[in-house]
Amino acid sequence: MKLANSVVLVTGSNRGLGRALIQAVLDAGARRVYATGRDLERLAPVIRLAPDRVAAVALDITDPRSIEAAAARTGDTAVLINNAGVFTSFGVLDATPAQLAHDFATNAFGTLALTKATLPALERAAAAPGGAAIVNVLSIVALAAKPRIAGYAASKAAAHSLTQALRGELGPRSIAVHGVYPGLIDTDMVRELDLAKTSPELVARAIVEGIEQGADDIFPDPVSRELAAIWARDPKALERAFAS
Repeated sequence: MKLANSVVLVTGSNRGLGRALIQAVLDAGARRVYATGRDLERLAPVIRLAPDRVAAVALDITDPRSIEAAAARTGDTAVLINNAGVFTSFGVLDATPAQLAHDFATNAFGTLALTKATLPALERAAAAPGGAAIVNVLSIVALAAKPRIAGYAASKAAAHSLTQALRGELGPRSIAVHGVYPGLIDTDMVRELDLAKTSPELVARAIVEGIEQGADDIFPDPVSRELAAIWARDPKALERAFAS
């Protein structure tokens, strides 16, 4: 589908990849963009990107009442970009149950809850010219766990499985479902990790290109494309590479 003249909802919009995604969909010609976050004041810089086209919506995807209120405000959404995520747990043996639960609550269960709440709007959009899509921002470690961040990876792997399930269930309803599998992005979430990172702007532009090209799986940066090629040849090879 094309994003020109569409209505897009982006979660986790106040910084990093979320903010870059707002700019990327605006550049692609989106008619209206709902920028969401738990703190409306922190969305002010995002609104200034295009005050006539970007609307701030309060949303905590772990809070059912917040999800219900946001869905009521965004009933014309045609493209849902599930970008909101957290990175709390590291190695599974060291992470506490609370840390693991926090990652799963946001990265998997919260993403699914918002998707279900937005589904009536997406079904209406799917029946109209332009179509509808769900875009789940996951991680390359959703395909194979990296031990140092395996708790986070497990939550993203759960979201990967949910993405596949949604694609199968929503395909007959003409709603496209895209999974995005970036490597490390240069955002506050992973700034302290001493590893190669890609700018959020580059990743956001690649995500938009993938949506418009109809790619089920989007690998939006050089590192993720290299690792995806290993995974496509031999999934166990990627697991071994991460373990080493």
